[in-house]
Amino acid sequence: MKILKVAALSAVFAAQFAMAQFKQTPLPYAYDALEGSIDAKTMEIHYTKHAAGYVTNLNKAIAGTPQEKQTLIQILSGVSKLSPAVRNNAGGHYNHELFWTILTPEKNTQPSAQLSKAITATFGSMDALKEKMSKAGADRFGSGWAWLSVDKNGKLFVSSTPNQDNPLMDVVEEKGTPILGIDVWEHAYYLKYQNKRADYLTAIWNIINWKEVSKRYEDALMKK
Repeated sequence: MKILKVAALSAVFAAQFAMAQFKQTPLPYAYDALEGSIDAKTMEIHYTKHAAGYVTNLNKAIAGTPQEKQTLIQILSGVSKLSPAVRNNAGGHYNHELFWTILTPEKNTQPSAQLSKAITATFGSMDALKEKMSKAGADRFGSGWAWLSVDKNGKLFVSSTPNQDNPLMDVVEEKGTPILGIDVWEHAYYLKYQNKRADYLTAIWNIINWKEVSKRYEDALMKK
């Protein structure tokens, strides 16, 4: 009887796993790879606890609903019609999957010529862009994100969203395709920087993966 019960439970767990539409992408570097800007313990907790929680809870929230068959982008684009659980966890999953990729231990990556030209044309200089994004992150009251995105006309813009919202959602004022996002929830920086969010926002520019940001920029333009 015990064997049958174990087999039945295993079948249930297997079915639940099979139905899980969304999964975490493996972190593309070691937890300690960004030391100096982001410490290893923060990266480990951020990835294995916070980000993992979003994808687990998203799969639970969409179980048995039409969203099980939708892409993450489709879910986000119609999130105003969905529950807070779907909105928060779909946003949390998307935002973190992007966040890991736009960070790198590689030193001194540079934006592509195309992105560099767009940054200069829109903001005046790379330094001006960094200042604008850092201010967006610093001015975000409570938890949220600072974004560099591409709008429907292919133009760059900087914005900030609360909680786990992002520019892909139909609930935000400034809509577009994010190509760079900076997490300003306290769990992203508090172990190393405590309440000094501005210091974190300065340090993070040392580990931005401009190769990935450039690729996302060019992909966004191709979809316009």
